[in-house]
Amino acid sequence: MSIRRFEPGVLALGACVVVGIGSESGCRQAEVVASGGAVSRENPGVAVPSDRADPFLQARLAMVEEQVAARGVADRRVLDAMRRVARHRFMPPETWDEAYDDHPMPIGRGQTISQPYIVGKMSELAQLNPRSKVLEVGTGSGYQAAILAEIAGEVYTIEIVPALARQAAETLSALGYGRVHVREGDGYMGWPEQAPFDAIVVTAAPPKVPRPLLEQLALGGRLVIPVGEEEQYLDVVTRTVDGYRSRRALAVRFVPMIGEAQKQR
Repeated sequence: MSIRRFEPGVLALGACVVVGIGSESGCRQAEVVASGGAVSRENPGVAVPSDRADPFLQARLAMVEEQVAARGVADRRVLDAMRRVARHRFMPPETWDEAYDDHPMPIGRGQTISQPYIVGKMSELAQLNPRSKVLEVGTGSGYQAAILAEIAGEVYTIEIVPALARQAAETLSALGYGRVHVREGDGYMGWPEQAPFDAIVVTAAPPKVPRPLLEQLALGGRLVIPVGEEEQYLDVVTRTVDGYRSRRALAVRFVPMIGEAQKQR
């Protein structure tokens, strides 16, 4: 997987870092797991390890049941993806003991891997299927992108922090996520060459919904985005034949989107 860049002079967007609760990060395909064994959708030939091969398996299964499903995330495809994707693989080794705890964790450079529940909730709100084409704004370590890739067809993801973009691209490539395309740049402007998208998942909060992202939604497509400054809410915007329909999902706390979004404040 090669990392792509915006052309020189284009501003870069805020990383997908969340204070308290947030979304995104990476995973490990070879350790993709499900109860009783499963096969990764991304790598169908890769067998799922047993408890002996994956010492974090039970912790991951408990995370999904106790932190995600118990809070109302019911989409089987999302829950299965979170059972398969090994969250700890995109975290510094010294933090692996806390990889499946119910809170965000630092991944370096002032960034975090988000709370598992938020990752699951945003993935469910996107309403993906195997034919979906998805844009993620804010790659972070690659975890959210990996979850999306386990459910959707193609995933395009943009990250502002160059080092994180490179690391995520390398990790996702090493784990076999060939259908995740990583770009370094300003996600406020989306990825117009690849539009339209069936879903767009944003992991940093602009003061208002970016118009370029709305315009890159396919008809019936859904934008899942935290919006606001002092008070933030996770909004779901659906493109309709008459325009856009928006609903508020829940209160959240994400880091602010930077780059072009800062000019909108």
